[in-house]
Amino acid sequence: MSHANSVEILVVGNEILIGDIQDTNTNWICKLINGRGGYVARATMLRDVPEEIAGAVRSAIVRGVSVLFTSGGLGPTADDLTVAAVADGAGLELKLDEKAREMVKVRYDELFAQGIMSQGGLNPAREKMAWLPLGAEPLHNPVGTAPGVLFKAGRTTIICLPGVPSELKGIITTSLEPFLAETFGNGGSHTRAITVRCNDESLLEPVLSRVVPEHPRVYIKSLARTIGETPELDITLTVTGGDEGERVQSLDAAYRALRDGLTQIGIHNWDKV
Repeated sequence: MSHANSVEILVVGNEILIGDIQDTNTNWICKLINGRGGYVARATMLRDVPEEIAGAVRSAIVRGVSVLFTSGGLGPTADDLTVAAVADGAGLELKLDEKAREMVKVRYDELFAQGIMSQGGLNPAREKMAWLPLGAEPLHNPVGTAPGVLFKAGRTTIICLPGVPSELKGIITTSLEPFLAETFGNGGSHTRAITVRCNDESLLEPVLSRVVPEHPRVYIKSLARTIGETPELDITLTVTGGDEGERVQSLDAAYRALRDGLTQIGIHNWDKV
């Protein structure tokens, strides 16, 4: 199945794969994109290895993904390699971007004035954050110092973001909002949930295997719990994209079919509050 607004995520950082830092950015981006009617097709974690980052970017472009997010590796230190590696994967040269340079300088001056930094202005490490792929647009970072980066590579829009969650969220909810509105429009998603008096997913399978193909627009998922923990489990139904009326109609039809099917095989079920 092809998706017009397919999204992929590359999470970059040795600290994540070592286990020192837990990635929460992927979950947050997935909720955001799904809530706006997009489709997250893939998320990948990578170490700070330029060749691997570039290869992953190249593969995403070949797949024709609509939007590729990266998080991590945008800072001033030597191991912050993401932007250069992403540019390599997209086949673009890096160039000192004057707008980005000014963004970085202004942020450090502000932080110095607030007493947070011991000095303002630029130095080579700080200026490094203003080297962007040719034609890229810097995205103002309202929380930290590294600008986000937005540019096109073929059919793919690539968005590089800092790994610090507050910075990533700050850029997305402010600087990136016009892009999200243009890309996803007023798309959205609707979800309903059913709780069933049953803790054995295999007993639900006959109903699910019949209802799921009959309602292809609705993503239906039973959420297993630890066996023995509770005699119940939840089934969620989600529709994304299209207009609101279509979403509600599709969701209601699948919801009724699922509840009727469960009732027919003697499984008690009710709305999840």
